[in-house]
Amino acid sequence: MEIVYRPIGFVHSPFTEPIGMPIQPRFADGAEGTVEVLEDFAPGLADLDGFSHIHLIYHLHCSSGYTLAVVPYMGAEQRGLFATRAPRRPNPIGLSVVRLLGITGTRLRVADLDILDGTPVLDIKPFSPEVDHRERCRIGWMEGVSNRSQTGVADGRFAGTDGCDPERRKG
Repeated sequence: MEIVYRPIGFVHSPFTEPIGMPIQPRFADGAEGTVEVLEDFAPGLADLDGFSHIHLIYHLHCSSGYTLAVVPYMGAEQRGLFATRAPRRPNPIGLSVVRLLGITGTRLRVADLDILDGTPVLDIKPFSPEVDHRERCRIGWMEGVSNRSQTGVADGRFAGTDGCDPERRKG
């Protein structure tokens, strides 16, 4: 089975290298950028301006290869890949919830951005606390580290994400 996606747009962010960029939106400290949606998809932006937050689903275009056991950014012990948010994955798909600050034409101004400049966007969905909230959640091994003080920036521990070929960063 072949699955093919095409970008609906591209992220423009202050983060041009994976090392040093925020590892999650909560560590992005209000970092602002834009999502430039391709003109073909402009009609799909109707009514999105009423939402304060959106899900961005994107292709981790600077990530290559993967291992099924990793030491995640928010931990010190090796974990199964699917129990982490590590960027090197069999299908390098990223997911972030960002604040939507405004929409002008096909340009979405966003904040709390933790995404590399030039990243292809695969989809945009509205965030809704009514739909997305779950009570009594368990967070597995993250229980002991979620409130721990940490820098929240990528440190290069995932080989293959320390730099990105300029051809892969076009957007």
